[in-house]
Amino acid sequence: MPPDRAASILDFLALADRLKTVERRGRVVLADGTTRRENSAEHCWSLALIGTLLHEEVAATLDLGRALMMVAVHDLVEIEAGDTFAYDAAGRATQADREAAAADIVFGTLPADLAARLRALWEEFEAGESPEARFAMACDRMQGFLQNVLSGGLAWREHDVTVADTLPRMGPAMEVDAVFAALIGRLYDRAAEDGLLGAAP
Repeated sequence: MPPDRAASILDFLALADRLKTVERRGRVVLADGTTRRENSAEHCWSLALIGTLLHEEVAATLDLGRALMMVAVHDLVEIEAGDTFAYDAAGRATQADREAAAADIVFGTLPADLAARLRALWEEFEAGESPEARFAMACDRMQGFLQNVLSGGLAWREHDVTVADTLPRMGPAMEVDAVFAALIGRLYDRAAEDGLLGAAP
């Protein structure tokens, strides 16, 4: 491997390591019962595990490797753009532009061929048109919902999130496959039983 290529790859990996410092709104419950914010790298690991568990449960035949590559790169833009809370309307209005600019910076640190490969995976995830991208999206949304249930709905309560607020986000994930509909449906049941989500106004 040429020295300049090796240097670029190592520089990118150092930059990617900063994903561990990007905080999300979801909370992690620690062993002593206290909580802290989940970071985006933890989120990616968790949804990769969900994908690993579910890829043979769904009806579609999937290239798990491709889906997991999308999972690995889908939030790298947050290193520059920050995490956008799913229920922050103002943040979501500028999210696409902020993340596209961030993609130029983050993927631009790589050699051109690797930059094109990783950016294409990120764009495929964002477009949500391939079976693997839809599967990865459903895993992504399920993970965020699960994290809120596991933490007692702290982030939901902090932002007055209602059941109705969640449906536009979770509906498309539930439509990907009956497996997601069943699992997310059970999470809605748990949220209702524990009073984690506000009622629709």
